[in-house]
Amino acid sequence: MAHKAYKFRLYPTKEQEEFLARTFGCVRFVYNKMLAERKETYERFKDDKELLKKQKFPTPAKYKKEFEWLKEVDSLALANAQLNLQSSFSRFFSGKSGYPKFKSRKSRQSYTTNLVNGNIKLLDGSIKLPKLQPLRMKQHRKIPSHQIIKSCTISRSATGKYHVSILTEYDHTPSKREIREVIGLDFAMHGLFVESEGGKKANYPRFYRQIEEKLAKEQRILSKKTRGSSRWNKQRVKVAQLHEKAAKQRKDFLHKASRKLADRYDGVVIEDLHMKGMSQALRLSKSVADNGWGMFTAFLRYKLDEQGKPLVKIDKWFPSTKTCSDCGSVKDTLPLSERTFSCECGFVLDRDWNAARNIKKEGLLLIGLS
Repeated sequence: MAHKAYKFRLYPTKEQEEFLARTFGCVRFVYNKMLAERKETYERFKDDKELLKKQKFPTPAKYKKEFEWLKEVDSLALANAQLNLQSSFSRFFSGKSGYPKFKSRKSRQSYTTNLVNGNIKLLDGSIKLPKLQPLRMKQHRKIPSHQIIKSCTISRSATGKYHVSILTEYDHTPSKREIREVIGLDFAMHGLFVESEGGKKANYPRFYRQIEEKLAKEQRILSKKTRGSSRWNKQRVKVAQLHEKAAKQRKDFLHKASRKLADRYDGVVIEDLHMKGMSQALRLSKSVADNGWGMFTAFLRYKLDEQGKPLVKIDKWFPSTKTCSDCGSVKDTLPLSERTFSCECGFVLDRDWNAARNIKKEGLLLIGLS
């Protein structure tokens, strides 16, 4: 079974906005109450990990007697808060993330509900959700009839916009494609990536850098406002709108770039880069975040998977930059300032293009085509 999500804009009425705000608050409240109890349990049994794992998680039902207003909202939303906390602790115990943190009002405003006995229905221009009258929705694309709705996540952005993300499940077993044309991509700080075929660059526009000056100006204005006042809130929305615009532009560009590659080639080879460590080591966190390489990789993977095509990741320690893509010799050092690769064999090429060619060669070896 495969899963696919569809995100649509919602236009709730004032009453519906109030109900959604209550639901966001109740989900946050229950999550924090359960985390507080779990934290006490953790302090008691942290020396015995096996005994700690056997301790049962608190459930939202136990709080409804004391806090009756929890009954007003969707019970499935509260149940999903419990599941989210359990998965957070599972990641913590496996070493994949840190200890779960309490949620604040500044956290992402969202909740998830599940399809049970037809409680979620797609109507003409609206969606019916548990305990809510039909919500007006802009459905810009159809959900295929063979895809079954599993859950919906309702969220509110920092600019006050509401969205619903509909998760569907469907039978999908893509047939394996014959791999003929493969491309290697080398990560480029200023252009997102360089292709092995022709050395073509993605020419990523760097959307955050485009708004950086204006953003700094709006943030200076915000810092002079009285926190919590109506003028402060209006200015906060202006800052959030700039961030939102850059994020949407980035997402749109990455979707189109990944789609073009997934449709054009039978396989794509990239480096397995640790972007967070890279941004800290090179002090280029803004540029790395602006490029959205991790998001691009995620988009590329699912688009290739849908068509039964492979996304091959080569080892991050593979010396793609220092290796000559013509003769195969490896240099001892290659400073970042040198943008042209020159080899003793006489081969000269752009540094990133040379790396992309090496990435492709290594990927072909891993696939078994070379």
